[in-house]
Amino acid sequence: MAPNQSLFAALRAAFPADLDATAIETCDTPVPLYYTWRDIERASARIANLLDSLELPAGARVAVQTDKSVEALLLYLAVLRAGFVYLPLNTAYQAGEIEYFIGNAEPSVVVCSARNFVWLSKLAFRAGVKNVFTLDDDRSGSLLDRAACHSDVHAAAVKRSDDLAAILYTSGTTGRSKGAMLSHGNLLANARTLQAWWGWQASDVLIHALPVFHVHGLFVASHGALLAGAKMLWFNRFDAQAVIARLPRATVFMGVPTLYVRMLAEPALTREACATMRLFLAGSAPLLTETFESWRERTGHTIVERYGMSET
Repeated sequence: MAPNQSLFAALRAAFPADLDATAIETCDTPVPLYYTWRDIERASARIANLLDSLELPAGARVAVQTDKSVEALLLYLAVLRAGFVYLPLNTAYQAGEIEYFIGNAEPSVVVCSARNFVWLSKLAFRAGVKNVFTLDDDRSGSLLDRAACHSDVHAAAVKRSDDLAAILYTSGTTGRSKGAMLSHGNLLANARTLQAWWGWQASDVLIHALPVFHVHGLFVASHGALLAGAKMLWFNRFDAQAVIARLPRATVFMGVPTLYVRMLAEPALTREACATMRLFLAGSAPLLTETFESWRERTGHTIVERYGMSET
């Protein structure tokens, strides 16, 4: 039998031996929440078992338009684990855009924020989607309620390297948005290449302050930390002052150019604040020379720019 080439299987194999160590610490919830590696294992298993119980067709797409949360990341991992295809949708998309994406991708499951359930579920049901769940950033929603009824043990689906893992719709700058088809092999090769080039280690601590509906936050940031068995300091929403306050506890930060501009506006951004940092990364849009130079002068660090996987 061919070895399992599932991206989830590779990520799971990289979990540290101590599953009770903290994997993710939230930084902008009312009180900090601490998710262990065992929590990730068990919670993703429950959601994967829920998806399996729906008797979806092979290669079924799961479309997700929710606010950022650790549970949204767990949903992504569960979709990979169950062997289905993940389709993240920008939280800014309105009804006309969502209708197009659902019609074009033909998902079998849609997960949305509770505030959008009424109008979005109508679009989904009209398009033939039978399963619509809610998920909010306060750990509530029908997805988690249903998943809680399922086992926390799940064997990852066996996938080939060229099996589809995710679809990301392009920005549409050259025409109507198109679905970029990304396989398990595509995503794993990208993650392993960046792990080697950027020197990811289990001792790294990533400040995760990006959205998880696009490549940078969902794949580059999350895969990097998970594949290294590294801890994440998690922000559901970017806050320049709060992020700078966490820099002394971190080693890696990833952001789009506007995040760097907003941090440069804060007096607290100093070389001392960045003393433990080893890597600042920028992507998703070009970094202005002025921002690049100002950051190097203020912090003593050179920002590394990265390419995208769906900018067409």
